[in-house]
Amino acid sequence: MPLPDLMDISYYFEQAGVGLGREETFKIFLALKNLVDTHTLQNVRFWGKVFGTVKNYIVAEVEYREGAEDDEVEEEEVEEKVQEEEEEDEKNEEEDLPKTDYKPPPKIPKEENGTGCNKKTYFVCNEPGTEWIKLPPVDPAEIVCARQLKKFFTGDLSAPVISYPPFPGLEMNYLRAQIARISAATHISPIDYFKFEEDDDDDSDGEGRDSYTINVEFEPLPVYELVDPSLNNWVHHMQHILPQGRCQWVNPTLKTENEEFDEDEEEEENEDPDEPQQEEGPPLLTMINQDSDVDGLPAWSAARSSDLIPAYSVAVLKSNTWPGACTFGFDKKFENVYIGFGHKYSSENYSPPPPPPVFEEYLTDLEVTEVLIRL
Repeated sequence: MPLPDLMDISYYFEQAGVGLGREETFKIFLALKNLVDTHTLQNVRFWGKVFGTVKNYIVAEVEYREGAEDDEVEEEEVEEKVQEEEEEDEKNEEEDLPKTDYKPPPKIPKEENGTGCNKKTYFVCNEPGTEWIKLPPVDPAEIVCARQLKKFFTGDLSAPVISYPPFPGLEMNYLRAQIARISAATHISPIDYFKFEEDDDDDSDGEGRDSYTINVEFEPLPVYELVDPSLNNWVHHMQHILPQGRCQWVNPTLKTENEEFDEDEEEEENEDPDEPQQEEGPPLLTMINQDSDVDGLPAWSAARSSDLIPAYSVAVLKSNTWPGACTFGFDKKFENVYIGFGHKYSSENYSPPPPPPVFEEYLTDLEVTEVLIRL
């Protein structure tokens, strides 16, 4: 059964002072059941709730069964139609406008479905009972631009994102980018709950790995160890997102087999032989005590749900980097949830980046003179 026991999970979050209320939680549980009945899914999880200025977003994290990704095929067909229309418009414009020698920087390809930032699929709705809408896969350019923005959501997926620098997409793309960033930074689990597969013996430190399995021999830790200030007993089970906007780095200067080389491009490559430096990040299942501090504060705050009866208390961890992200741990149970505005913490008020500097005027010297002709 892919449907989780959301009421049992909310019971533990209530002890941590986190939740949406039992009535709304039960409505979300029924909405998730409707999602399971209408799609062929392997796993379903309540990711959280993102607040908006007009409407809110309820987010569900799912995984399809193998060979049951019919919706993705429809999206690819729509994307192909849009690309064909854009190519036709570009051809029409090229006939009328002069051509330029400027060549934009190479585009970073997005990761395939089921890998990296697109490992999970996300559905959203504004209220329980309304239609679930599938979010598109995230693009590296969207993540890179989202890191430079701080904008509230409106609750309308088709709303434009008016910002500087300009965001390459609509609010649904901005929401998907923020979900990827929050998941990569705040989804944690007790140490040794997951383990790498035995076949992957090459990377002992977890570098280059993107999958794991549940450790059947996992022994739960007591609560006082889970809330230890050293935070040695919690690890990240989502891949780190590199500055490039991907989990797996790619060299943008390399051409694929399908792309053809032009003579001008080959000359430019010979002139600029320097390749970009490969980006590296922490491997999978890295301890959370290695996270960067937040303006002098630790990235995580750990505490018990109650000091009066510590034997029945629950370990609670809250993220200081992404306010609203919370995790509980008790016995063999743990869960992550996010309830907030989708903004990263910043001690300073947000100020948009300044525009690029103005280009200098054309330099004149003795060889370049202007001739004034009087009629």
